[in-house]
Amino acid sequence: MGRFRWWLVAAAIAALTGCESLSTMWGGGQTRTGVSSSVVEFLYPDGQVPPKPAGELPTLQLPIKVGLAFVPGASPGVGPLSESQKLQLLEGVRSKFTSEDYVTEIALVPETYLRGASGFDAIDRAARMYGLDVMALVSYDQLSTSSEKKSSFWYWTVVGAYLVEGTKNDVQTLVDTAVFDIPSRTLLFRSAGTDRVQKDATMVESPQRLRDMQAASFGRAMQDMTVNLQAELATFKERVKQQKAPVRVAKQGGGTQGGGGSTGLSAILVLLAAAGVRRRLRVRGS
Repeated sequence: MGRFRWWLVAAAIAALTGCESLSTMWGGGQTRTGVSSSVVEFLYPDGQVPPKPAGELPTLQLPIKVGLAFVPGASPGVGPLSESQKLQLLEGVRSKFTSEDYVTEIALVPETYLRGASGFDAIDRAARMYGLDVMALVSYDQLSTSSEKKSSFWYWTVVGAYLVEGTKNDVQTLVDTAVFDIPSRTLLFRSAGTDRVQKDATMVESPQRLRDMQAASFGRAMQDMTVNLQAELATFKERVKQQKAPVRVAKQGGGTQGGGGSTGLSAILVLLAAAGVRRRLRVRGS
């Protein structure tokens, strides 16, 4: 029996020394990985300070063409999402806003198109390529933690014992969308979405399980952000109506609406509806 126990310990040591991550988990530690992108660092690199607002409110000309893009991360290609997966997530956001009558198009801008230049220079370049008026930038921060659990056990095979270490995977994701008027570089509004998930896994399947959890968490956080973005858009419209928006709103070929001293985008719809009612009343009275 003593020889058997010695063999068991030796097998465990051999298994652990063959993989650094196993050694870390055996010691009771945690492995933590994270991916992130910052809209502030992207737009204002090297500690730049955003300029003070101009004295006069900028004018947003309707209808508008909107660009939608992920903020480039610090390390290209690092993270659970590929470029195509990011575009699929952006497509899910775009589909919720295509019915807005003051938007001519929502263009999905690949993250690679924002690389090679920093800040608003990259946005200006994308705006020229796509003919954009407004840019919605999606930044993200995801932290993944794998920690040891006490559910470790030995799995016996025909060639001996195999250590199966239990782990708990914890993934927390935050996505944030900031919407800017490109010519004036004015922040119109922003919205965030979050997700957190915890699941148990064996060490054998943990890496793949963790990658799947990371990708799925991004999807749920994007869905949460999209719902919140719709609410923020409604709030922005109301601010325009109440003359509290950071921009004036003008219909191309018409007068200025919204912003300081203006009636707002919602007022346009009200006036059009009222005009239709008056027209019907005149028809009935004739």
